[in-house]
Amino acid sequence: MEYTVLEGLLARGEVDAVPPRALATLAEIADGRRALLAVRHPLGFLCLPVQREGDLGVCVHLFNPWSAPWNGGAPVETERPTTSEVHCHSWDMTSVVLSGHVENTWMRVSDSTGPGEEPTHRVFEVHSSDGTDRIVPTDRVVRCAPARVERSGPGQVYTLPAGEFHTSTVDDRTTAVTVVLGRARASRTDLSLGPLDAGSHVVDRRLCDRSETVRVAEAIAGRIHAAHADL
Repeated sequence: MEYTVLEGLLARGEVDAVPPRALATLAEIADGRRALLAVRHPLGFLCLPVQREGDLGVCVHLFNPWSAPWNGGAPVETERPTTSEVHCHSWDMTSVVLSGHVENTWMRVSDSTGPGEEPTHRVFEVHSSDGTDRIVPTDRVVRCAPARVERSGPGQVYTLPAGEFHTSTVDDRTTAVTVVLGRARASRTDLSLGPLDAGSHVVDRRLCDRSETVRVAEAIAGRIHAAHADL
């Protein structure tokens, strides 16, 4: 799966062509033809970074992996956010849902506070390099509240422009699989909202080992097959 190919498919409305391409890529990961390792993303999902090329990227995400079938093995360990689930990207995201449902909550973030209105969060910059996230508090404090919710299921595509604060969640009892296309915007910075008194800290992005990566690829493929019985 390459960014430009997927972008062309989506532009032509050929969303049904994405699941078989994802399965082919997952098979390459599982049998070792693609030498990549799954990432335990700080926001709690598992990520297979399929392509990183300049400003473009393609990933496969498994949300709520604890609910995935693991062929008798224990679920792969995941991370939890150190600030909060509310964040915005430095890149434009297009996401194709292949299995399950993803709920995106767009947040209303206000820098201004009126009489009796106290800020609820501090804005943190997230600087990522060589598998490490350096999370730096800024002087900016804000009020944050949900604005609207968008729920997307299999075969649906949603977009999240760079700079839009949101959360992406899945029902606790289910999993979701997405193919994500990202295009970086040089003028933007990855941001997260966190506690007002939290300090600067560093989070290492832990990689899964080869065995765990194979299990992640197989679990994702299983969810896609379950959602697309004709594949």
